[in-house]
Amino acid sequence: MSESPSGLQVPSDIQDEYSEVLRDYIVRPNEQALRRAYEIGRRTLTSGAGVLGIAALHHEALKDVMPSLSAQIEEGLLIKRAEEVFVESLMPFEMSHRAFGDAIAVLRRMNERIEEEAKRIAHALHEEAGGLLSATHLALEELARDLSPEGTERLTLVRRLLDQMDEQLRQLAHEIRPTVLDDLGLLPALDFLASGVSSRSGVAITVEGSTEGRLPSAVETTLYRNVQEALNNVIRHAKANKVAVVVTREAHAVRCSVCDDGVGFDVSAVIAARSERGLGHVGMRERLDSHRGTLLVTSTPGHGAELLMYIPLEG
Repeated sequence: MSESPSGLQVPSDIQDEYSEVLRDYIVRPNEQALRRAYEIGRRTLTSGAGVLGIAALHHEALKDVMPSLSAQIEEGLLIKRAEEVFVESLMPFEMSHRAFGDAIAVLRRMNERIEEEAKRIAHALHEEAGGLLSATHLALEELARDLSPEGTERLTLVRRLLDQMDEQLRQLAHEIRPTVLDDLGLLPALDFLASGVSSRSGVAITVEGSTEGRLPSAVETTLYRNVQEALNNVIRHAKANKVAVVVTREAHAVRCSVCDDGVGFDVSAVIAARSERGLGHVGMRERLDSHRGTLLVTSTPGHGAELLMYIPLEG
């Protein structure tokens, strides 16, 4: 196992084979050598060494073969053939990059469909279910005219229960797809979300910061969903008393952090175990990936946790 200048570990057998392929192709250009270069690139990609790993392989191989070949082959031709081997070894990385880009596009379209469906469900809860409750209230008004005082008192209790149901349905509809997110933007939507979560859980939640105007709709939705997921995690696992949500607009990016004063956790152990909390973080990363954003989670047992999201903005 050899170490590249970047600190990446490259298997020594791959290094030796790359030097052999490079020497073979420079001396006698042939398709078989290029196929071997491609295969070495694929194995390097699979090993996790990445583009820096294959660059290190090429660099070390050049140092190995150049002294013996520079006297035999004209310098320009040697460099050209070495470049052809290097480009071929990079092809698996290029294909992987393109596949990643395609996956990001698919993920973005999938998230858009999910949000459209959430909007439809929220509308049904808010309008259709709300309409049925209103009709029920009217029916109860008709019924109350024929009831005794004792029956009217019982009917009043039914009305209170219906009012509670109406309020809960409206709250649920707003959390599934809050109209305030579409109408007013991210900060008002997060305020509304924090208020609802706080009232149900008893945990104090503050929302601070500024977006300096509206963000792209998809970015607002992603941050809202991730904060929603983060707050759910805090309420279910953290045993926190306070949570702070902070949104900051930079020149070409937006940052959003969620900090709690709870029990904390071992980040690497949780993600490795793919627990419910870890899987929640996977979902957050996938949403951020669709915007080429990043997620950083820091925590230690007994000292709370911080979740930091970063999304670059165009323009």
